[in-house]
Amino acid sequence: MYELATLARGGVLLTPRAVAAGWPPGRLTARLRRDGWQRICRGAWAAPGKEVDWRVRATAHQLLRPELVCSHGTAALLHRIEQLAAGPPDILHFTAPPPARPARPHRTRVHTTALLAAGDHTTRRGLRTTTPARTVADLIRHSTGRDHAVVVADSALASRAVGGVRRDALVRYEDLAAQLAAPLRGAARARAWLPWAEPASGSPAETIARLRIRDAALLPDSQPTLHTPDGRPLRPDFLFRAAGLAVEIEGYAFHGTRRAHERDIARFNALQSCPAVRRVLRFTATEVFHHPDRMTATILTALTELSR
Repeated sequence: MYELATLARGGVLLTPRAVAAGWPPGRLTARLRRDGWQRICRGAWAAPGKEVDWRVRATAHQLLRPELVCSHGTAALLHRIEQLAAGPPDILHFTAPPPARPARPHRTRVHTTALLAAGDHTTRRGLRTTTPARTVADLIRHSTGRDHAVVVADSALASRAVGGVRRDALVRYEDLAAQLAAPLRGAARARAWLPWAEPASGSPAETIARLRIRDAALLPDSQPTLHTPDGRPLRPDFLFRAAGLAVEIEGYAFHGTRRAHERDIARFNALQSCPAVRRVLRFTATEVFHHPDRMTATILTALTELSR
């Protein structure tokens, strides 16, 4: 019989593989438990001491069922696509062609569809997953509302840092439109939400701020390029050009270092020096998400004062 460690792939051992290598089932289970192997799901074990996170669990499921493709929220994690109030990462989402066996573990969901072409999936971080365009389309079609749909689309369309990792834009607007043309449930509603997307958006908080501002019938420019007196370019989150009002949205991330805080202050001062700017308003992510009416009221008051 082979040693169990040599039968594992990436620290994941499949019971069927060990049995095929000569291990009797009863003796195998006893040996696994004695040596500290960790049960991931039925038929799969993680090596002793290995952290069993969502990626390890997804790997185990794909080794057991090659037809499974990571999708929806799990694919979003792999591609670093942000969501609004995303579910816990331990709930794995897969897509498979019919007839697909239902997932047994309560933390796993399998979406069945015949519309998953070869070009709709790829490999990311060692796992088979839907492409960014297909992932975003699936998330938008299954969104509970416009806000979540637009946050997802903005994240994929933008070049930004997610989880401390800088990445390029993942999709083009045309790619999303093409994906949403497929006759799937929720596609018509998703197509109506897509025009709200803005590739220049810098964060989920900025996306929600833009939606709340536009819901208040206000139409600022998003991420316009301005110049300081010495010619340095700056891009505020929003600009009401006629009034000269710039609006900045601060994300949840803490400055982290004194140097970062100093850069933020310098940027704020530089923005105020731009000839096109008469006033700057700053709002935190907490204000955007929990007190949007207060934010829009402050903007309206400033616009009124600047118009006098």
